[in-house]
Amino acid sequence: MQHPAPWPARPNTQHLGLPFFDAAHRTLVAELLPWTEAQQVDEGDDRAACRDWVQRLGQAGWLRYCVPAAHGGALAQLDSRALVLLRETLAFHSPLADFAFAMQGLGSGAITLAGSPAQQARWLPAVARGEKIAAFALTEPEAGSDVAAIATEATLAGPARYRLNGVKTWISNGGLADFYCVFARTGEAPGTRGLSALVVEAGTPGLDDHEHLQVMAPHPLATLRFEGCEVGTEALLGEAGGGFKLALQTLDIFRPSVAAAALGMARRALAEAVAHARQRRMFGATLADFQLTQAKLGEMSALIEAGALLTYRAAWLRDTGAPQAERTQAAACAKMVATENAQRVIDMALQMHGGRGVQVGCKVESLYRDIRALRIYEGATEVQQLILGKAALQG
Repeated sequence: MQHPAPWPARPNTQHLGLPFFDAAHRTLVAELLPWTEAQQVDEGDDRAACRDWVQRLGQAGWLRYCVPAAHGGALAQLDSRALVLLRETLAFHSPLADFAFAMQGLGSGAITLAGSPAQQARWLPAVARGEKIAAFALTEPEAGSDVAAIATEATLAGPARYRLNGVKTWISNGGLADFYCVFARTGEAPGTRGLSALVVEAGTPGLDDHEHLQVMAPHPLATLRFEGCEVGTEALLGEAGGGFKLALQTLDIFRPSVAAAALGMARRALAEAVAHARQRRMFGATLADFQLTQAKLGEMSALIEAGALLTYRAAWLRDTGAPQAERTQAAACAKMVATENAQRVIDMALQMHGGRGVQVGCKVESLYRDIRALRIYEGATEVQQLILGKAALQG
């Protein structure tokens, strides 16, 4: 059985004193920390573990932060700062717990933003309780960062039916989810203006979600194949042709939280490095006694704090209603810096552990694998660079 590695220490929470947060955010973390420490989940099977985490997170009420209060949520509307703090704390303990939480929000986000009252009533309360697992189906074999290249089609098959044909891949929770928010070409206009979003329930005839993908870190992924898969027109989310805008709006909400997950992993790596440096003896002293070690720990700390400030700022800007362009740039900056810095921090922590760092079962070894995907999903680093570069040229 594989459980999260023992805690080297409780994560530092000094950042909660920053003006980005209020008393409710501080209370949230104060309650979440002991809960996460008490959880022991067998993560040997990532799919079984995700189901377990979703159930636990739902029963404990944490998934209520993924949906608005009108549909069983904890707050009147989605709060980016709460999402950031939840993901950072969960990722410190278990990246798989963070994944399970995040996908409930991302997978149902389009329903929160554009769903009809009937769609929201059907899916969102169940998501908040952990009774239904959600998934966000955007990526295709030839359409990752280039969303305009989506080829999956949803054509009218009568007055009240859509017929889906196409392939989605790298879909988180694929084969595990109870429903998918699927983005497909409905053809109202060329390019991105001809995309729409539809809710497709798992088990719908014509949907095959059994092709699981194995990657370097525990992460339930699958390829979805749609072959004459029919859903009613009531499955449409928002307006036909509005799918591209809806996808971007959903990603904009959760992009700062990806940065927060990276922060959680980086903070755990730093805690592991500090604990190791204090107890590892060499040349008649502890590793922590050497100035080179102290300098590395200092660099790691600075890299984390740089990413943290950008992450908290991005969440704060969204919650306080800053202009869309400013929020998009802040989210891109946070996602890029926090994930890239976390990769560097974890690499340094592994190096500090020496040979032990690459031993399977060592926490920094698993973090080394876990962090890599964050630099790619929900907009690769290069995409964030383009967003920021274009904004600089326009400014």
